[in-house]
Amino acid sequence: MRRKGGPVVQDALALRLDGAGNAAPITLATAMKRASDAPGFTWLHLHRDEVETRARLRKCGLDHFICDALMADETRPRCTVHGDGVILNLRGVNLNPGAEPEDMVSVRLWVEAGRVIGVWLRKLSAVDDLGEAIARGQAPSTPGGFVAALALRLAARAEPTIAALNEGIDGLEELVLQDSADVPRSQLSALRRSAILLRRYMLPQRDALTALEIEPLAWLGEQDRSHLREAAERIYRLGEDLDAIRDRAQVVHDQVMDARAEAMNHQMLVLSVVAAVFLPLGLIAGLMGMNVGGIPLSATKWGFGIVLLGMGGLTALLIWWFRKIGLFR
Repeated sequence: MRRKGGPVVQDALALRLDGAGNAAPITLATAMKRASDAPGFTWLHLHRDEVETRARLRKCGLDHFICDALMADETRPRCTVHGDGVILNLRGVNLNPGAEPEDMVSVRLWVEAGRVIGVWLRKLSAVDDLGEAIARGQAPSTPGGFVAALALRLAARAEPTIAALNEGIDGLEELVLQDSADVPRSQLSALRRSAILLRRYMLPQRDALTALEIEPLAWLGEQDRSHLREAAERIYRLGEDLDAIRDRAQVVHDQVMDARAEAMNHQMLVLSVVAAVFLPLGLIAGLMGMNVGGIPLSATKWGFGIVLLGMGGLTALLIWWFRKIGLFR
C-alpha cells in the first residue's frame, strides 16, 4: 500500500473472476502464473511507478515489447495485436480532486485468453466503478467482456463532463443573443480547449475498440464483440457531441468578433462624420484668421456673428446631408 496526497492507494490488485459474476482475491504469485483452462479469468492490476512492477510483468511471461508498452510514459488510445493477446490503451476523464477533466488518465491493458493485466499511474474512477460492480457480484465473465465493461464505464464517467460543456456553450449562446451582454472570452476559450482535448482521445479510443472488435481472436466471443461495438458507438456519440461543442464555440467566437468589428466600424464612422463636419469649418476659420488685408467683414461690427451663423448653418446643412445619405443616425 502507498499513500498519495492522503488517501491510501493500493499498489497491486489481483482477482480471480469465475465467469459467473463472482470474484475472489488471489496472491500476486498466483496471478502472475500463466492462465489455466479453468473457467473465468485473472485480473492483475499494477502501479506503474512501483519499483517491482516491471519485474512482476516479466514474471507474468510478458516480453519486452509488451512491458515497454505498458510502462510507457505517454500513451494514446490504441489496439495492437501481439501474438494471441492485445495491447490496449484507453483513456478516461480525470476526476481526481484539483485536476482538469481534459487531462485524461490512461489505463494500459494486456488482454489474452484467461488473463487481463493492467497498469495504472493515476487513479481512474471508471476502474473503481468496475471494482465496485465486481464486489456486488456483477463481474464480467470473459476478458472481452471486461474490456467492454471498462470502456462503457469510461464513457459513462465522461458524459457529465461533456454535458457540463454543453450547458456552458448554451449559456454563451444566450449571451450572444443579448445586444448589451458581454461574452467572457476566457470562458469561451476554456470551453473550446476542453472540447478539443477531450476529442483528441475520444475518437482514437473508438477506433481502438472497433479494431479489437474485428480482430480474429479465439477468446473473443460474439457477445463480447457486441458489447465492444456498443461501447465504441457510445464513445462515438460522445465524440460527435464534442465536435458539436467545438463548432458551436467557433460560431459564438465568430459572432463575438463580428459584433466587436461592427461596433468598431460604427465608432470609426462617427469619427469620420465628425471630421467631415469640422473640416470645412476649420478651413473657414483658417481663412478668416489670416493676418492680411481684405478679410471679408473685418470692418463690420456684426462680422464675427455673421461668420458664426454661417458656420452654424453649414454645420446643420452637412448633418442634414449625412442623415439623408444614411451615414449618420
